[in-house]
Amino acid sequence: MNPVSDASFQNSSPLTRSRLAPNPGPMSLDGTNSYVIAAPDVAGVVVVDPGPLDETHLAALAATGTVELVLITHRHKDHTEASARFHELTGAPVRAADPAHCHGGQPLRGGEVIEAAGVEIRVLATPGHTSDSVCFHLPGDGTHGSVLTGDTILGRGTTVLDYPDGRLGDYLSSLDTLESLGQATLLPAHGPVLPAVDAVCREYRAHREMRLDQIREALARLGGQAEVQAVTDAVYPDVDPSVRWAAETSVAAQLDYLRG
Repeated sequence: MNPVSDASFQNSSPLTRSRLAPNPGPMSLDGTNSYVIAAPDVAGVVVVDPGPLDETHLAALAATGTVELVLITHRHKDHTEASARFHELTGAPVRAADPAHCHGGQPLRGGEVIEAAGVEIRVLATPGHTSDSVCFHLPGDGTHGSVLTGDTILGRGTTVLDYPDGRLGDYLSSLDTLESLGQATLLPAHGPVLPAVDAVCREYRAHREMRLDQIREALARLGGQAEVQAVTDAVYPDVDPSVRWAAETSVAAQLDYLRG
Protein backbone atom coordinates (compact mmCIF):
# COMPACT_ATOMS: atom_id res chain seq x y z
CA MET A 1 0.00 0.00 0.00
CA ASN A 2 0.93 3.65 -0.21
CA PRO A 3 2.97 6.03 1.94
CA VAL A 4 1.05 6.45 5.18
CA SER A 5 0.38 3.72 7.74
CA ASP A 6 -2.61 5.03 9.68
CA ALA A 7 -4.77 2.92 11.96
CA SER A 8 -7.78 5.05 11.00
CA PHE A 9 -7.72 3.44 7.54
CA GLN A 10 -9.11 0.01 6.74
CA ASN A 11 -7.89 -2.14 3.87
CA SER A 12 -11.11 -2.51 1.91
CA SER A 13 -9.75 -4.35 -1.16
CA PRO A 14 -6.34 -4.96 -2.78
CA LEU A 15 -6.38 -1.52 -4.44
CA THR A 16 -8.39 0.50 -1.91
CA ARG A 17 -8.40 1.72 1.65
CA SER A 18 -11.20 3.52 3.43
CA ARG A 19 -11.50 5.98 6.28
CA LEU A 20 -14.75 6.52 8.15
CA ALA A 21 -15.74 10.18 8.34
CA PRO A 22 -17.02 11.48 11.70
CA ASN A 23 -20.60 12.06 10.54
CA PRO A 24 -22.81 9.23 11.84
CA GLY A 25 -26.57 9.64 11.62
CA PRO A 26 -29.88 8.00 10.71
CA MET A 27 -29.16 8.30 6.98
CA SER A 28 -25.35 8.07 6.98
CA LEU A 29 -25.23 5.01 9.30
CA ASP A 30 -21.78 4.93 10.93
CA GLY A 31 -20.61 7.77 8.70
CA THR A 32 -19.33 8.26 5.15
CA ASN A 33 -16.63 5.90 3.92
CA SER A 34 -14.01 7.95 2.06
CA TYR A 35 -11.92 5.71 -0.20
CA VAL A 36 -8.32 5.96 -1.34
CA ILE A 37 -7.48 4.12 -4.57
CA ALA A 38 -3.90 3.30 -5.60
CA ALA A 39 -1.83 0.52 -7.12
CA PRO A 40 0.97 -0.89 -4.92
CA ASP A 41 4.23 1.06 -4.95
CA VAL A 42 2.60 4.06 -6.67
CA ALA A 43 2.97 7.45 -4.97
CA GLY A 44 -0.21 8.91 -6.42
CA VAL A 45 -3.69 8.26 -5.06
CA VAL A 46 -7.31 8.88 -6.02
CA VAL A 47 -9.73 9.90 -3.27
CA VAL A 48 -13.43 9.13 -3.59
CA ASP A 49 -15.99 11.14 -1.59
CA PRO A 50 -13.93 13.28 0.82
CA GLY A 51 -17.13 13.70 2.82
CA PRO A 52 -17.92 16.28 5.49
CA LEU A 53 -15.90 19.40 6.20
CA ASP A 54 -13.72 17.94 8.96
CA GLU A 55 -10.10 19.09 8.89
CA THR A 56 -8.72 16.02 10.69
CA HIS A 57 -10.42 13.70 8.24
CA LEU A 58 -9.22 15.70 5.24
CA ALA A 59 -5.66 15.89 6.54
CA ALA A 60 -5.58 12.12 6.93
CA LEU A 61 -6.82 11.64 3.37
CA ALA A 62 -4.30 14.16 2.02
CA ALA A 63 -1.45 12.39 3.80
CA THR A 64 -2.00 9.08 2.00
CA GLY A 65 0.09 10.15 -0.99
CA THR A 66 0.10 12.62 -3.85
CA VAL A 67 -3.60 13.14 -4.53
CA GLU A 68 -3.97 13.04 -8.32
CA LEU A 69 -7.73 13.12 -8.55
CA VAL A 70 -10.86 13.37 -6.40
CA LEU A 71 -14.04 11.59 -7.52
CA ILE A 72 -17.57 12.18 -6.25
CA THR A 73 -20.33 9.55 -6.35
CA HIS A 74 -23.25 11.99 -6.07
CA ARG A 75 -24.33 15.40 -4.85
CA HIS A 76 -25.41 14.81 -1.25
CA LYS A 77 -23.70 16.90 1.40
CA ASP A 78 -22.20 13.99 3.33
CA HIS A 79 -20.16 13.22 0.20
CA THR A 80 -19.45 16.67 -1.22
CA GLU A 81 -19.28 19.21 1.61
CA ALA A 82 -15.47 19.05 1.84
CA SER A 83 -14.81 18.95 -1.91
CA ALA A 84 -13.80 22.59 -2.38
CA ARG A 85 -11.63 22.57 0.74
CA PHE A 86 -9.93 19.31 -0.26
CA HIS A 87 -9.20 20.81 -3.69
CA GLU A 88 -7.55 23.73 -1.90
CA LEU A 89 -5.49 21.40 0.30
CA THR A 90 -4.26 19.10 -2.46
CA GLY A 91 -4.63 20.98 -5.74
CA ALA A 92 -6.21 17.84 -7.19
CA PRO A 93 -9.13 18.24 -9.60
CA VAL A 94 -12.51 17.23 -8.19
CA ARG A 95 -14.79 15.51 -10.69
CA ALA A 96 -18.47 14.68 -10.31
CA ALA A 97 -21.33 14.05 -12.73
CA ASP A 98 -22.93 17.32 -11.62
CA PRO A 99 -20.80 20.30 -12.74
CA ALA A 100 -21.82 22.14 -9.56
CA HIS A 101 -19.62 19.78 -7.57
CA CYS A 102 -16.57 19.90 -9.84
CA HIS A 103 -13.54 21.95 -8.77
CA GLY A 104 -10.75 22.27 -11.31
CA GLY A 105 -12.00 19.22 -13.22
CA GLN A 106 -14.50 18.26 -15.90
CA PRO A 107 -17.82 16.52 -15.22
CA LEU A 108 -17.77 12.74 -15.23
CA ARG A 109 -19.35 10.85 -18.13
CA GLY A 110 -20.93 7.42 -17.93
CA GLY A 111 -18.72 4.92 -19.80
CA GLU A 112 -15.59 6.98 -19.27
CA VAL A 113 -12.39 5.11 -18.40
CA ILE A 114 -9.95 6.91 -16.10
CA GLU A 115 -6.32 5.89 -15.58
CA ALA A 116 -4.97 7.33 -12.33
CA ALA A 117 -2.75 6.19 -9.45
CA GLY A 118 -1.84 3.13 -11.52
CA VAL A 119 -5.46 1.92 -11.58
CA GLU A 120 -8.11 1.63 -14.28
CA ILE A 121 -11.36 3.22 -13.06
CA ARG A 122 -14.54 2.82 -15.11
CA VAL A 123 -17.33 5.33 -14.56
CA LEU A 124 -20.81 3.81 -14.46
CA ALA A 125 -23.87 6.06 -14.67
CA THR A 126 -26.23 4.66 -12.02
CA PRO A 127 -29.09 7.13 -11.48
CA GLY A 128 -31.92 6.36 -9.10
CA HIS A 129 -30.76 7.33 -5.62
CA THR A 130 -30.13 10.70 -7.26
CA SER A 131 -30.07 11.62 -10.93
CA ASP A 132 -26.32 12.29 -10.78
CA SER A 133 -25.28 9.08 -9.01
CA VAL A 134 -22.29 7.25 -10.45
CA CYS A 135 -20.35 4.16 -9.40
CA PHE A 136 -16.68 3.40 -9.99
CA HIS A 137 -15.72 -0.05 -11.26
CA LEU A 138 -12.14 -1.22 -10.70
CA PRO A 139 -11.86 -4.33 -12.91
CA GLY A 140 -8.28 -5.07 -11.79
CA ASP A 141 -9.02 -4.96 -8.07
CA GLY A 142 -8.66 -8.57 -6.95
CA THR A 143 -10.03 -11.74 -8.52
CA HIS A 144 -13.44 -10.33 -9.49
CA GLY A 145 -12.74 -6.61 -9.43
CA SER A 146 -14.53 -4.15 -7.16
CA VAL A 147 -17.11 -1.38 -7.45
CA LEU A 148 -17.49 1.74 -5.32
CA THR A 149 -21.24 2.16 -5.14
CA GLY A 150 -21.71 5.43 -3.26
CA ASP A 151 -25.28 5.37 -1.93
CA THR A 152 -26.65 3.36 -4.85
CA ILE A 153 -26.09 0.24 -2.76
CA LEU A 154 -25.28 0.39 0.95
CA GLY A 155 -23.38 -2.06 3.08
CA ARG A 156 -26.34 -2.31 5.43
CA GLY A 157 -30.03 -1.60 4.89
CA THR A 158 -31.53 -0.22 1.67
CA THR A 159 -31.19 2.98 -0.30
CA VAL A 160 -33.59 5.92 -0.25
CA LEU A 161 -34.64 7.22 -3.66
CA ASP A 162 -34.41 11.01 -3.47
CA TYR A 163 -37.62 11.57 -5.43
CA PRO A 164 -38.37 13.44 -7.65
CA ASP A 165 -34.69 13.74 -8.56
CA GLY A 166 -34.21 10.02 -8.00
CA ARG A 167 -36.66 7.65 -9.72
CA LEU A 168 -37.40 3.97 -9.33
CA GLY A 169 -37.31 3.08 -13.02
CA ASP A 170 -33.79 4.51 -13.27
CA TYR A 171 -32.80 2.74 -10.08
CA LEU A 172 -33.92 -0.69 -11.28
CA SER A 173 -31.92 -0.17 -14.48
CA SER A 174 -28.90 0.77 -12.39
CA LEU A 175 -29.26 -2.45 -10.40
CA ASP A 176 -29.12 -4.32 -13.72
CA THR A 177 -25.92 -2.48 -14.61
CA LEU A 178 -24.29 -3.35 -11.30
CA GLU A 179 -25.49 -6.96 -11.31
CA SER A 180 -23.70 -7.43 -14.64
CA LEU A 181 -20.40 -6.95 -12.78
CA GLY A 182 -20.84 -10.38 -11.20
CA GLN A 183 -18.98 -11.10 -7.99
CA ALA A 184 -17.14 -7.78 -7.84
CA THR A 185 -16.45 -6.69 -4.26
CA LEU A 186 -18.98 -4.06 -3.18
CA LEU A 187 -17.41 -0.97 -1.62
CA PRO A 188 -20.27 1.17 -0.28
CA ALA A 189 -20.19 4.75 0.96
CA HIS A 190 -22.01 3.67 4.12
CA GLY A 191 -21.74 0.38 5.98
CA PRO A 192 -19.38 -2.58 5.59
CA VAL A 193 -17.74 -4.01 2.49
CA LEU A 194 -19.76 -6.86 0.93
CA PRO A 195 -18.31 -9.74 -1.07
CA ALA A 196 -20.40 -9.87 -4.27
CA VAL A 197 -22.37 -7.07 -5.90
CA ASP A 198 -24.54 -9.35 -8.06
CA ALA A 199 -26.05 -11.13 -5.04
CA VAL A 200 -26.77 -7.84 -3.30
CA CYS A 201 -28.44 -6.45 -6.43
CA ARG A 202 -30.78 -9.43 -6.47
CA GLU A 203 -31.60 -8.85 -2.79
CA TYR A 204 -32.23 -5.15 -3.44
CA ARG A 205 -34.50 -5.91 -6.40
CA ALA A 206 -36.48 -8.44 -4.36
CA HIS A 207 -36.90 -5.85 -1.61
CA ARG A 208 -38.19 -3.26 -4.10
CA GLU A 209 -40.65 -5.77 -5.55
CA MET A 210 -41.89 -6.59 -2.05
CA ARG A 211 -42.47 -2.91 -1.33
CA LEU A 212 -44.25 -2.44 -4.65
CA ASP A 213 -46.56 -5.34 -3.78
CA GLN A 214 -47.28 -3.75 -0.39
CA ILE A 215 -48.10 -0.44 -2.05
CA ARG A 216 -50.38 -2.16 -4.58
CA GLU A 217 -52.20 -3.79 -1.68
CA ALA A 218 -52.48 -0.45 0.14
CA LEU A 219 -53.89 1.22 -2.96
CA ALA A 220 -56.43 -1.56 -3.33
CA ARG A 221 -57.67 -0.76 0.19
CA LEU A 222 -57.25 3.03 0.17
CA GLY A 223 -58.11 3.79 -3.44
CA GLY A 224 -55.92 4.26 -6.48
CA GLN A 225 -55.35 7.97 -5.86
CA ALA A 226 -54.42 7.67 -2.17
CA GLU A 227 -51.95 10.31 -0.95
CA VAL A 228 -48.34 9.59 -0.03
CA GLN A 229 -48.95 10.09 3.70
CA ALA A 230 -51.78 7.57 3.83
CA VAL A 231 -49.83 4.96 1.86
CA THR A 232 -46.80 5.50 4.09
CA ASP A 233 -48.95 4.91 7.16
CA ALA A 234 -50.10 1.62 5.66
CA VAL A 235 -46.75 0.35 4.43
CA TYR A 236 -44.45 1.74 7.16
CA PRO A 237 -46.66 1.72 10.28
CA ASP A 238 -43.76 1.58 12.76
CA VAL A 239 -41.27 3.90 11.04
CA ASP A 240 -39.17 6.01 13.39
CA PRO A 241 -40.16 9.71 13.22
CA SER A 242 -36.54 10.66 12.47
CA VAL A 243 -36.68 8.86 9.12
CA ARG A 244 -40.38 9.33 8.32
CA TRP A 245 -39.44 11.75 5.54
CA ALA A 246 -37.30 9.01 3.92
CA ALA A 247 -40.19 6.55 3.99
CA GLU A 248 -42.49 9.13 2.41
CA THR A 249 -39.91 9.90 -0.27
CA SER A 250 -39.56 6.22 -1.14
CA VAL A 251 -43.34 5.79 -1.26
CA ALA A 252 -43.64 8.81 -3.56
CA ALA A 253 -41.03 7.31 -5.90
CA GLN A 254 -42.87 3.99 -5.98
CA LEU A 255 -46.27 5.61 -6.56
CA ASP A 256 -44.75 7.56 -9.44
CA TYR A 257 -43.40 4.30 -10.89
CA LEU A 258 -46.71 2.46 -10.53
CA ARG A 259 -48.80 5.31 -11.89
CA GLY A 260 -46.54 5.81 -14.87
